[in-house]
Amino acid sequence: MNEQLIRDITIKIMREMATPKEGGADIIAASPAPCMSAIPIGVSARHIHLCRKHMDILFGTGRELTFHKELMGGQFAAGETVMLVGKHSGTILKARVLGPLRDATQAEVSATDARALGIAAPLRDSGDIAGSAGITLIGPSGAVYLEEGCIVARRHIHMSPADANAFGVKDKDIVNVQTDGLRGGVLSNVLVRVDKSFTLEMHIDTDEANAFDITPKTYAIYIGRNHERVDNYGD
Repeated sequence: MNEQLIRDITIKIMREMATPKEGGADIIAASPAPCMSAIPIGVSARHIHLCRKHMDILFGTGRELTFHKELMGGQFAAGETVMLVGKHSGTILKARVLGPLRDATQAEVSATDARALGIAAPLRDSGDIAGSAGITLIGPSGAVYLEEGCIVARRHIHMSPADANAFGVKDKDIVNVQTDGLRGGVLSNVLVRVDKSFTLEMHIDTDEANAFDITPKTYAIYIGRNHERVDNYGD
């Protein structure tokens, strides 16, 4: 995307951000599990993690993220949002920033978002952004073009060490789960993430939530481990 187009889009977005619209930018929290075998499901809408350099460009030098809502593992949903612009410059999507700041900027969108933006965002584990899709970020103070950094995040389950022990799994294992509800089904190739700061919760994106009719009262039941990880994402 050339510099003139970025400047034109930036002016347009900064005007729109003066009267922000609701929707498409929050993390929908899961309800507590009703029993030990049930895994709460949290639905992640599109969002972005920023590095210090890009935070300064988008929101002003030295600005810090403001607190909006607490998440697990020391993370939080910030009050700040950015606009995402892909190859289809007419499509502009709002995304919430998650804190704290990271070493590298990463945008996470659904496959539906990626198609709307006209980008080929690959399905990846969080943090695996090498060779991923490029995207333009626009904030109230400026714009940033990322040559890589936009992904569709792989579904995963956060567990504490005690949770992992109870389920008989370890960090980076791949498992299958069954969701309940009228449109329930099996979700396979689910990544397990284990850390002492985590609480038990499965994270999926809005496309998956819509397909399985996931609500805050929907839970996943652990079925078992995959024999091997499947990585043929078609990147």
